[in-house]
Amino acid sequence: MITTEPAKLTHNEVIKDAIPTLAGNIAATMASGTDQFSADDQQFTKFHGIYQQDDRDLRKTQKKFIMMIRGRIPGGIMTPVQWLTFDDLASTYGNNTLRITTRQSIQFHGVVMAGLGPLIKKINECLLSTLAACGDVNRNITASPTPAQTTARVAMMADVHRVVAALAPQTKSYHAIWLDGVQLNLDDPANKDFVDPLYGKTYLPRKFKASFVLPPNNDMDVFTNDLGFIGIVENGQLVGYNLAVGGGMGRTHGNVTTYPRLADVIGFFKPQHIVDIAKAVLTVHRDFGDRTDRKHARLKYVVAERGVDFVRNEIEQRAGFKLEPARAYQFTTTSDAYGWHKAVDGTNFLTLFVETGRIKDTDKSRQKTALRRIAEQFGNIEFRITANQNVLLANVSDAEKAGINAVFAEHGVRTENQASLLHGNSMACPALPTCGLALAESERMLPGLVDRIEKLCGDLGLGSEEIVIRSTGCPNGCARPYTAEIGFVGKAPGRYQLWLGGNASGTRLNKLFKEVIKEAELETELRPLFARFATERRAGERFGDWCDRTLLKEQPTAAN
Repeated sequence: MITTEPAKLTHNEVIKDAIPTLAGNIAATMASGTDQFSADDQQFTKFHGIYQQDDRDLRKTQKKFIMMIRGRIPGGIMTPVQWLTFDDLASTYGNNTLRITTRQSIQFHGVVMAGLGPLIKKINECLLSTLAACGDVNRNITASPTPAQTTARVAMMADVHRVVAALAPQTKSYHAIWLDGVQLNLDDPANKDFVDPLYGKTYLPRKFKASFVLPPNNDMDVFTNDLGFIGIVENGQLVGYNLAVGGGMGRTHGNVTTYPRLADVIGFFKPQHIVDIAKAVLTVHRDFGDRTDRKHARLKYVVAERGVDFVRNEIEQRAGFKLEPARAYQFTTTSDAYGWHKAVDGTNFLTLFVETGRIKDTDKSRQKTALRRIAEQFGNIEFRITANQNVLLANVSDAEKAGINAVFAEHGVRTENQASLLHGNSMACPALPTCGLALAESERMLPGLVDRIEKLCGDLGLGSEEIVIRSTGCPNGCARPYTAEIGFVGKAPGRYQLWLGGNASGTRLNKLFKEVIKEAELETELRPLFARFATERRAGERFGDWCDRTLLKEQPTAAN
């Protein structure tokens, strides 16, 4: 008789089972005076919104441990007081920059152990949090920030907050550590046997991402999420959502069982069912996700391998009702609308370009200080972070508009003609020197790379082209390179994979075109492609569409 032993669980599953409160020895470690967490506690701190890192520029001379802290900011919305709090914390405890993420959040970089407790406590005091900004739980929920198209966004944001509350982990360790400064007694049966009412004792197999979007703007890249809610608006009213399930960007070089995937639209439901649906999708991941291989643990693999019909049936059983057929919708763009615009309620909003998401002061543009002055002087406006790493100022009256323009002008920040077409459609992850996973540069490399691509396009008569360009320092896909028209994915210092053929609406994955391209040889690699595009394109055809129609079909094995 042949017997097979069950596959071994990952170490993360073992430690979550042992300490289900997620407390680890975090509080005790901070009180000990050390500058770093243990390997196990580094996994627990992620649930609290913290990654332990080091400055890789300094590794050869000294290894200095620093922390990255990520806020949980539902829908990316902040009050002026909250913005000022984050600005203060970046200056006091971080590296004096605010790093906007592609999930409408803000990260602090360069925080040492001594600053960790005060920083997170201040975030909570301004009524935001870092709980579940990372870890094997539902992450920050994103939502379309632009108030231009419809008043239905108000109803959508109410649903966002309902789902945020419903999917939040219930462990008391977060409050104990960061507000009370107390190390939980791990031997107390109440802590040892804690079971989260939604997540269970061991939470999810991996991270889980959810997003809300209002067509026609797919500014959330909704199909790259585990769970997507596509708002359906009829006669100006939000009548429900199309449900998209099973998207995700992460992959691993050389591992063909890992791949980017776009979510499937599997049906429509009315808004009153939003919490039931959200819990149903999350628990499908909880119960069927792979707990033996973290590279294969995302919900997208459950959908891909068990099938859409299986997943739909599980969701319907858990939610307690049948999904209706998906309703018609159309996406046209993933971009932000830069500059000043009118909202549907008659107020104004300004979308401010932030290069590679890094808000800072430079000799030419004091963007960080300017936004601080805006927050100090205009207390009724709303700060909204976009999933394209920009800042949107909403609820601006006609009377306030001139004053805001004056503040930006004083600090050298442009509000019109802020960025070229290529820079305005580019995005990068932080990568080096802080991210431990980075294989190559991204944030520090991309602006110069875009400059070179612009020159190349200009030389070939393509200077007016809009092309979505994204870069990541590793294959995990934080800046969503696999839906870009041009994607650079780090393989080694100065070397990138080249991915081509995404589209403007974020509804098509690109494909691997070249396994290795040296950054120094960019022009040599791209010039013949752009030259062909200039002569072979159809009227109005974008670069990504041309690549998908012609170039990628000429070498179908490129995506292997």
